[in-house]
Amino acid sequence: MLDECSTFTDIAVKDLAVAKKFYKDTLGLSVLREDEWEVYFKTGNGKFSVYKSDYAGTNKATYMSWEVDDIAAVVEGLKSKGVTFEHYDMPGTTMEGDVHVMGDTKAAWFKDPDGNILCLTND
Repeated sequence: MLDECSTFTDIAVKDLAVAKKFYKDTLGLSVLREDEWEVYFKTGNGKFSVYKSDYAGTNKATYMSWEVDDIAAVVEGLKSKGVTFEHYDMPGTTMEGDVHVMGDTKAAWFKDPDGNILCLTND
């Protein structure tokens, strides 16, 4: 039933202006549309929204991931814009700078201004 449908992510934030600045200016995403409660961003062939919520940043797991071709280059580009990457102690994982290496899979996690966990992966 849903296998032919597109999906998108909704991310809770406390301050729409701060979130818009981060996702637009820091991550370089285009705004599709916005109103006083929500901002939609384009990313690849998809979209996601950020919306105002008192529960922003309470999820302790990865909220959204981007598949990238050159994870090291994207990490360095985001670091040059002030993004700080998380380091997690996970079994079977080694680190290459800020990139976690798990066999052929590489991943790097960072947080938005509300603490929502975002991920880059080559998978």
